[in-house]
Amino acid sequence: MARYFDVHPDNPQRRSIGQVVDIVKDGGLIAYPTDSCFALGCQIGNRDGLERIRTIRNLDDRHHFTLVCADFAQLGKFVHIGNTVFRAVKAATPGSYTFILPASKDVPRRLLHPKKKTVGVRIPEHPVVQALLSELGEPLLSSTLLLPDEEEPLTQGWEIKERLDHAVDAVIDSTDCGTEPTTVIDLSGDEPEIVRRGAGDPSRFE
Repeated sequence: MARYFDVHPDNPQRRSIGQVVDIVKDGGLIAYPTDSCFALGCQIGNRDGLERIRTIRNLDDRHHFTLVCADFAQLGKFVHIGNTVFRAVKAATPGSYTFILPASKDVPRRLLHPKKKTVGVRIPEHPVVQALLSELGEPLLSSTLLLPDEEEPLTQGWEIKERLDHAVDAVIDSTDCGTEPTTVIDLSGDEPEIVRRGAGDPSRFE
């Protein structure tokens, strides 16, 4: 049964954030709000957590997982990024974008796209996520909480608790959450490719 945390959207309670991070460090899988919509998250090295995300979302091995990072410095450790792309990503973060970029050696092989050797990265603006990342001290391995055969992501903490009570270890509800997934931009090639249009304005990459 998942633990349920009611967290203030602007000033998240440190005790609650600490308890959630303890769950993550103990190998747990959490559902948490972002500035786009809810996401599933676990530690980068959590193989079981990764497989649980795959099972919940019915994902194949070509799915791009996302490393949710606290800031640009942390993001830069996990992907290779040239000067032109650096400026474009820097201008759009923090925000509701996920960028697909070539992964560095710090990213476990099982997280990479099998052919492209790429991974998704993002820097969210949501205070609860930033508090989690600050306490954790590393990115969260994440994926949008979009269930199989459903067109819209889940956006209500109480509904997630009901539907995924035995599939996740914790649900954070801060009432303040976006309703659209991120805009996904593939920057691993010669030209930007908009993979998914979502909460972030894609026009700057067109």
